[in-house]
Amino acid sequence: MAQIITIKGDKREVSSKDSAHLLRDKGSVPAIIYGDKTDPLPIALNLLDLEKEIKKQGFFSKQLQIEINGSTERVLPREIQFHPVNQKILHIDFLRISDTTKINVSVGVIFLNEEESPGLKRGGVINIVRREIELIGPVVKIPEKIEVDLTGLDIGDSVHIGGIKLPEGVTPTITDRDFTIASIAAPTVVEEVEEKPEEEGEEEEGEEKAEGATEEESEGDKEDSGKKEEQKKPEENKK
Repeated sequence: MAQIITIKGDKREVSSKDSAHLLRDKGSVPAIIYGDKTDPLPIALNLLDLEKEIKKQGFFSKQLQIEINGSTERVLPREIQFHPVNQKILHIDFLRISDTTKINVSVGVIFLNEEESPGLKRGGVINIVRREIELIGPVVKIPEKIEVDLTGLDIGDSVHIGGIKLPEGVTPTITDRDFTIASIAAPTVVEEVEEKPEEEGEEEEGEEKAEGATEEESEGDKEDSGKKEEQKKPEENKK
């Protein structure tokens, strides 16, 4: 973990749930720091400062230094509670750490040099199997991100955890297999179904038959009207 972010906080009194609501109304977020065989420390953080850091990639794998009333606490974010409806931050937990702290943490994966992949140049796509990998090791050695180089990868090639160089003392929590992180897959081709000429011909024949039936009906109507006229003539002669 190369970069340590510094944010400011204040100690807070834990009296009731109303106190947490009041903090949020004032633009602060209740939080707690625990671990390293020290008593938990309730604090309050500025909401805007916290949201700024949370929006950055790899927040949970970054060390933070919190300044609290003249002293500092070195921590690692562990859990965030959000409101179920408006998704506002309700509370956040921090783990107190030191150089000797050993942790489990999920680290995000990023892909580099896509333009250098023959498979992607030929229209292939990246099939991402794991966007995060859980690592274990000393907190000072855990990387903020895992970089996967796609240079030279062709369609059908895969990237496995065994091909990723990790810092000394850092290992994946899954050790029983060389699991896949991503692969280069062939492009998916969607074939369009063309209309058969026979169907068009059948439709035309159907239309012709319908027209023929109409003509026959009209001729039949003429014959019926002619018969009616012939029936009227004898009646006129009787008169």
